[in-house]
Amino acid sequence: MKKSLFKKYLSVTSIIIVVSFLFLGTVMIVFIARYFQSEKQAQLTQNAKSMASIAGQSVVMMQDNQYLLDGSRMALFIKAFSDNVDADFFLVDQSGAEMLSTYSIEEDENPNADIKSRQNISAETMQQALSGYFSATGTMNGLYESNYYIIGVPIVTTNSSGQQVAIGAVFAASDLKVLDVFRSETIKMFLLAAIAAFMVSFCIVWTFSYKLAKPLREMAIAAKHFGEGDFSVRVPVGSQDEIGELSSAFNQMAETLAAGESMRRNFIANTSHELKTPMTTIAGFVDGILDGTIPEEKRNHYLKIVSQEVKRLSRLVKTMLDLSKIDSGEMKLRLTRFDLSNTIFVTLLSFEKAIEDKKIEIRGLETASSLFVDGDPDMIHQVLYNLLENAVKFTNVGGYIDIRLAETNDRVTVTIKNSGPGIPADEVAMIFDRFYKTDKSRSQDKNGMGLGLYIVRTIIRLHGGDICVSSVENEFCQFEFCLPKKIKETNCDKGKDNKEQKDTKWSNPLKNDNKQTKTEKKAKKKEEDSTPEVIEVTDVEIVEKPKDDDAALH
Repeated sequence: MKKSLFKKYLSVTSIIIVVSFLFLGTVMIVFIARYFQSEKQAQLTQNAKSMASIAGQSVVMMQDNQYLLDGSRMALFIKAFSDNVDADFFLVDQSGAEMLSTYSIEEDENPNADIKSRQNISAETMQQALSGYFSATGTMNGLYESNYYIIGVPIVTTNSSGQQVAIGAVFAASDLKVLDVFRSETIKMFLLAAIAAFMVSFCIVWTFSYKLAKPLREMAIAAKHFGEGDFSVRVPVGSQDEIGELSSAFNQMAETLAAGESMRRNFIANTSHELKTPMTTIAGFVDGILDGTIPEEKRNHYLKIVSQEVKRLSRLVKTMLDLSKIDSGEMKLRLTRFDLSNTIFVTLLSFEKAIEDKKIEIRGLETASSLFVDGDPDMIHQVLYNLLENAVKFTNVGGYIDIRLAETNDRVTVTIKNSGPGIPADEVAMIFDRFYKTDKSRSQDKNGMGLGLYIVRTIIRLHGGDICVSSVENEFCQFEFCLPKKIKETNCDKGKDNKEQKDTKWSNPLKNDNKQTKTEKKAKKKEEDSTPEVIEVTDVEIVEKPKDDDAALH
């Protein structure tokens, strides 16, 4: 049978309270009873000594060391003491024979009363009392039906020689039932107080337990909704303690899950569209070629389109594979020392035609010089390719792209700023999230899947750096990333072919004439064709760098 946390907490707390009350009550009653008993004993002893002192003063010495007790005077004191302290007093001589007692006084006052027999104290008891003090519990030689607490002290007077002598003893007896009555009354009072305190404590614990368990129940209900795909449920945050922090974190998790679910659905929709469109195109053109619908002279043209669509599918698959490597932690660095400035220029030349078509002004590289860092040149090329492609794509006609490099003792900072529409302020914080795309109604990137900048940030952080973005809508957008000059060889593969490159000088193309001759362009093209294939990250997908014009990315 299911038992809720509320019931468990309430039960455990109630048991703890009851056990605590029982323990506290037992200890308290024992100590109070002992204290009462010791006080009663001290009071009885003090009264017995007072009675003995009065008796010693009431003795008249006769001849031959004989003593006479003033019985009438002592009877008054015995009666007064007995009534005040609820105890019986016995005055006995040296032999233990009773001279005067509470009962003998009652016999004189009421001859018809049921009077107890006179006491004759044993020699052993008298010896202890005459020696200074006697204490015991008993029935006083059968005088009492139950045990009494008995105190005995000597009666001392001065003889003819001026010496202190004990001529008898005073015995005081008090019923032990007084202690039992006191203990019983104490227990009753404690039980009444404990029950009242328990009821108040139970109400407080019940309220506290309910409030403590309520957000947990709400979280459980919300979690069930999450399991059913409903991420709209939120848990109220009613306190600033750990439960409140947990509720806030739970709500934040719900928002993250909702955003992730939305991104996942968008990603599936985008991926399905990306797969469906080229496959439909390929199937249509291939069927047209096979059934003769497409004339012979136009087959090469449509085969080129088919080739481009196949490459598009390949890029999509590579994007997914790269994303899988990131998720599984298989993305490794292949470290080498390379010239970051040269990599920027080479990457920028890939967009030469688009830059010329939009009449974009390139700023900041006129005085650039060699800047060597340790890292994976292919991955950094992906980062630069993606950021520069975005900059070219979103820069307005006649606008500018400003590229700056700065260095400190241990870090290098690259800033890429472009004029244009910028990024909406409410979307800047999410621009690096996976599957995230800016407002599709305003985005010029209709085919993107929102993975490019996520992969860019992953690559930068894999190098031990970081990247940030700032933007003013309808004015500019600026990406800035930093890289360490030296990277510890962790989470990286150092291949045999990754030998350290020499610090060779290079020519800044922007310092020369902006117009290149056909021979220079062919030489440049040949140089690019001779380089190995690398993976480039665009804003939407990872692509293979093409070897021919037909496979170029537009």
